[in-house]
Amino acid sequence: MPVTEQATDIVLRVRGTVQGVGFRPFVHRLATGLALRGWVRNDRQGVLIRLVGPGEKLETFERALRDDLPPAAHVLTITEQPPESTLPDAGPEFTIIESDTSGPLEATLPPDLAVCAACRGELNDPADRRFRYPFINCTQCGPRYSIIEALPYDRPHTTMRAFRMCPACQAEYETPASRRFHAQPNACATCGPRVHLTDATGIRMADDDEAIRAAAQSIATGQIVAVKGLGGYHLLVDATSEAAVATLRRRKHRDEKPFAVMFADLTALAAVADVSAPSATLLASPAAPIVLVPRRAGAALALGVAPGNPWIGAFLASTPLHVLLLQAIGRPVVATSANLADEPLCTSEEEARRRLAGIADQFLHHDRPVAHPVDDSVVRHGRTASIMLRRARGYAPTTLPLPGALAGHWLCVGAQMKATVAVASDRRVVLSPHIGDLGGAATAEVFRRTAAMLRDVHGGEFTAVVCDKHPDYSSTRFAQTLPLPRVAVQHHLAHVLACLLEHQQPADDVLGVSWDGTGYGEDGTVWGGEFLLLRRNTALRFGRLHPFRLPGGDAAARDPRRVALSLLQAAGSARYDALAHDFGFSPDDARVLRIMLGRGLNAPMASSAGRLFDAVGALLGLGHRNHFEGQTPLAVEAAAMAAPVVPSTLLPLPLQRLPACSGAVCELDWRLLIDALLAQSARGVERVVLAQAFHHALASGIVAMAREAGVRTVALSGGCFQNALLLDLATAALHANGFTVLTHRELPPNDGNIAAGQALGALWNLTSVALP
Repeated sequence: MPVTEQATDIVLRVRGTVQGVGFRPFVHRLATGLALRGWVRNDRQGVLIRLVGPGEKLETFERALRDDLPPAAHVLTITEQPPESTLPDAGPEFTIIESDTSGPLEATLPPDLAVCAACRGELNDPADRRFRYPFINCTQCGPRYSIIEALPYDRPHTTMRAFRMCPACQAEYETPASRRFHAQPNACATCGPRVHLTDATGIRMADDDEAIRAAAQSIATGQIVAVKGLGGYHLLVDATSEAAVATLRRRKHRDEKPFAVMFADLTALAAVADVSAPSATLLASPAAPIVLVPRRAGAALALGVAPGNPWIGAFLASTPLHVLLLQAIGRPVVATSANLADEPLCTSEEEARRRLAGIADQFLHHDRPVAHPVDDSVVRHGRTASIMLRRARGYAPTTLPLPGALAGHWLCVGAQMKATVAVASDRRVVLSPHIGDLGGAATAEVFRRTAAMLRDVHGGEFTAVVCDKHPDYSSTRFAQTLPLPRVAVQHHLAHVLACLLEHQQPADDVLGVSWDGTGYGEDGTVWGGEFLLLRRNTALRFGRLHPFRLPGGDAAARDPRRVALSLLQAAGSARYDALAHDFGFSPDDARVLRIMLGRGLNAPMASSAGRLFDAVGALLGLGHRNHFEGQTPLAVEAAAMAAPVVPSTLLPLPLQRLPACSGAVCELDWRLLIDALLAQSARGVERVVLAQAFHHALASGIVAMAREAGVRTVALSGGCFQNALLLDLATAALHANGFTVLTHRELPPNDGNIAAGQALGALWNLTSVALP
């Protein structure tokens, strides 16, 4: 008689993004394929699995659980624990059992996912019962974060609870072999959400498929249609029509900031842009972000889509509704957030009609409520890695492990621009999707609602709050209103800590390069070109860019000419008056600016790398006004990338030691660089060559500072490292000199990472930067 191996009974606790991503059906298929008994269920901590079977099969199961996950699943930990008497018994088969809503809440909200290939095929199959149904989904695609109101992730906890599944959908939901087995948003034209089209006054014009076709016809003839998608409304216009794009810009009060363009598929995009293999992979991924791709000369797109910009912010139709629209229109469309500048997305029919009055000609609505607004993610590629510019739909919320346990529940409120909020507790931090800039009341309200949602979903009442040290940030003022212990983390330190968090790197023997536009410095000046030396869990301002004044304060961020004149005066250039005239300043205005700079009147000191880019851009004739954040630095990067690969011109950026009590140990002095740039330009050196030389000088300066600091690891963070050329050059130069380089992979380098860095600062009690 053969010896039968004794069955083992184990329980596995799985934490991470494991709800709403087809994880329970995956576990069910895996366990039944191995003839294991037991069950799987969602709960407030993630997923719990009970398994009974031979030890060899259990080992095979655990390997597959780690290595063969559904595409959108992200496992943080898998721990084995002994079966408790309070747990349900393992039955004769493997089943999915009812979720447990008791216990501490640690589960992670899943992101929204683009329509998968299988659903797209059904959408276009006349023989399928969901032919042209604009809300088709399965366990591998569809709404998640945007419809969830509570965890565990079950239909009664989503905005889909209002739609009762018909018998056919219910049967799919209950059948293990179905692709819609336990797909919470499962629906069809009989029982699910529906669309309708209205005019600008709200009069209903068409329903269902007729509404989609009518909206497509309106867009194709030059009208602006507001379309409700996963996380809110987009404004859609024909991207090939200069007149339609110009009308959208005029109505939306958006002068030159690029519009995103939606394409039906990669073939349509390849007709107007150069799409690399990594970009194609990202575009077609479940996250389906906007990806910056180089525009082809003579591309059949309106120049007004991205005036003077060599890149297209492109993305593919990622919901079945948008797939149907693009197929009917037959050309790419501008798809931009349906709001005015710096406002949050519209999410309801009433709000859209009120806030978009005078902008949209028609509205394509649907009746599935949006629980949480969520914007589109934006990514670009460098030579070696992708750069997350905005982390939102498809990626967020984001869960990152903390390198230690944080007692209590901490709310981290981030910064002012590109705001995100986070909740940190125990050994993890959960970061919200991109919210926006907190200057407007509507965005501030979304910020407060997001904080409340994180409180309710991730751990109950907050016990402490972490904010930026800038006293005038809206997020800081919000933190001050809370009756909680408060910790403030210096802005540029938070950038560096966010990078360390991604790499699980201790704060020891690291030089953090934190370059951005502006941030509140420990000495009360404006920082932005910082080198922070981290040793034994302390931070020292080891280096900086040589400070200069910002005439007019915030006005200088919008007017690069002012910064250029400030640098000329500081460098002692005799060309101040001539260039002020070339910039369009009257003699009186130039004289007033000189007085402001000389006396320090409304002209704060700054060490900002972002403003240095502005000044160089103005001096090279690449931009005199920033109509949107980073416009002139973007033009400098674009010019540099158009230059020969091997630099033919060098610009000096010497490192010098500073006397005691100077605010830093060392600095990079740009004054000789400005002199050399002007001299080379006067000799006829092309501005693309000088722009490239400027980037090489910055990269060399970073290497020189790292050598001087005596570290082996360098972390690059801050908004300036959205510049792919700067990031590539700095990374390559540091690697060539033997340094380990840490850069962002999951988080954006800009202020979207501040809340995550604040969480690590709270854990380590590392909140301030010492001045030498």
